[in-house]
Amino acid sequence: MIGDMKIIEQYIASWNETDADGRRALIDEVFAADAAYTDPMAELHGRDEIAAGIAGVQQMFPGLVFSLAGLVDFHHNQARFTWHLGPADGGEPVVIGFDVAVLDLAGQIESVLGFLDKVPAAA
Repeated sequence: MIGDMKIIEQYIASWNETDADGRRALIDEVFAADAAYTDPMAELHGRDEIAAGIAGVQQMFPGLVFSLAGLVDFHHNQARFTWHLGPADGGEPVVIGFDVAVLDLAGQIESVLGFLDKVPAAA
């Protein structure tokens, strides 16, 4: 099996990093150069688009943080997990999502397929 919990923790950390340089360093570590991210609201290709997409989400939901919601399930080169976007104090999440990450042979994320289970009415 390729992958472990660390890559998913770093993935979540990249979504929470508000410093652009720090976020880009995490993205470069976590995502393959030609990685793709797709969810109902975005289709992003490559690290630059992923960085811009994360920055956009942070602008849309200032002060909120991503956290894992339960266990990460790994098999082969895939991981699936649920996440929450909500207050840092652990209050009610504003957004709940489910991602499937596919890792390459180097252990970096080559693609993410995201699903949104709960979104605010205005999103």
